Amino acid sequence: MCWLRASNLLLVGLGGLGAEVCKNIVLAGIKAITLMDSECVTRDDSSSQFLAAREDIGKNRATASVQRAQNLNPNVVVSSDEGNVCDKPEDFFKQFDIVCVTCCSVQTMMHVNQICHEAGIKFFAGDIYGFYGFSFTDLNEHSYVEEKPKKVKGSSATDSESKKLKADPTETVFVKKTKTFHRLKECFDKDWSTLTEKQLKRSPYVFFILRVLFKFHDEFGRKPKAESLENDGTELERLHNEVFTELGLKTDLIDSNYTQYCTGELGPTCAIVGGIMGQEIIKAASGRDAPLDNFFLYDGVDSLGMVDCIIRS
Repeated sequence: MCWLRASNLLLVGLGGLGAEVCKNIVLAGIKAITLMDSECVTRDDSSSQFLAAREDIGKNRATASVQRAQNLNPNVVVSSDEGNVCDKPEDFFKQFDIVCVTCCSVQTMMHVNQICHEAGIKFFAGDIYGFYGFSFTDLNEHSYVEEKPKKVKGSSATDSESKKLKADPTETVFVKKTKTFHRLKECFDKDWSTLTEKQLKRSPYVFFILRVLFKFHDEFGRKPKAESLENDGTELERLHNEVFTELGLKTDLIDSNYTQYCTGELGPTCAIVGGIMGQEIIKAASGRDAPLDNFFLYDGVDSLGMVDCIIRS
């Protein structure tokens, strides 16, 4: 268990989501945070990336974010790394207690997750696709404490009732628990074809939407763009059918109109998902309260947030 004020965090990806996570963690008072991004600030960043100034367009995104992040809390050590996370050796990650990866391909997230899982490093991943976003957690084997009302004997006159334990709202105790997490790859390898129609209806539909968006990212090396939405929407429709067929699902399980709402890093979506990620990183570092296991999925079109354990222990 590591404590927040003694924790060293690596944050990969300084887009809108990364900026939100950085703000939340720095304000909470972590020991040190390293901002990593090999990309440069673009005009599109001005819509949600508030750590980089507009005059920083063309500068490295991580380095441009350091000063404003540092101003949030002078007690936190804020530094930057302009390298590509894919080029880092395994030993590089061992200097960190927590690694949070955003704005990366699925392959990159899985690669870093595997390294962290084997090294016992707490891992988080997330991204934003327009109105849709997610946060993933892998804390390996994680111990934490929960504060609960203390159980005391009842004060009833009868013997049978006096032996029953009741919760005392005026007194609490800390209960230690342990939870085992799964890697991101295990969640992607899940066999959905074995589920009944009733079970599928209760499944997190945003996860399936993300699978289509991830495949688009893999195939085109980028996310869908608003300026090319007509063409990208057609490609997403095609990939929707491909992905659902590959997963053994009916293509009409969910309506494909989501393809019109998945461009850009919308500020409100970044704020909500970044708030959840920040909360979970703080909980993981402090060892307090039950962590979310293992996905938080957000649908901004219907203003719905859902927690789902894709792979259960």
